[in-house]
Amino acid sequence: MTDVDPRPAITAGLKADQQEWRELVAEVGDRLDEPGPMGAWTFRDLAAHIMGWRERTIRRLDAVADGQPDPPDPWPAGMDDDDAINDWYQAQAAGRETADILEEMDASHDRLAAALERIPVDTLVDPQGIPWLGGVSAADTDWVSHFHEEHEPTVRAWLADRG
Repeated sequence: MTDVDPRPAITAGLKADQQEWRELVAEVGDRLDEPGPMGAWTFRDLAAHIMGWRERTIRRLDAVADGQPDPPDPWPAGMDDDDAINDWYQAQAAGRETADILEEMDASHDRLAAALERIPVDTLVDPQGIPWLGGVSAADTDWVSHFHEEHEPTVRAWLADRG
């Protein structure tokens, strides 16, 4: 067993990201439903996209914490193309209120931290502890990198162009 519990640092990082997310939502302001942050997608669409994938991650982490097998993916069996899966997530979010999606996205930071908190320290620090992480320990995983690397730059550029 390790002497260092990575969970406080993981939680602190997720809390910091949650605050950054709140500040970005405030910056977007009343333009949540305008196309542009990702081509034809609105900021609301982007939030639904991130939320869909994050929900999957939380379910998978909950299974690890409960000693259960990896749960099946939420999208239809045989769907393996990321674009098709993203379209499926968008269809699932159709008709939902923007405020509900943003509230769920905000709360997901806490839910992600809670799921990680339930996993034993030895599993979190073991590069093989969670097989679907591909040899990277959960303690060394950046749980929010997808948004920051692939989407935040385009959102920031959209905001800058909009003035």
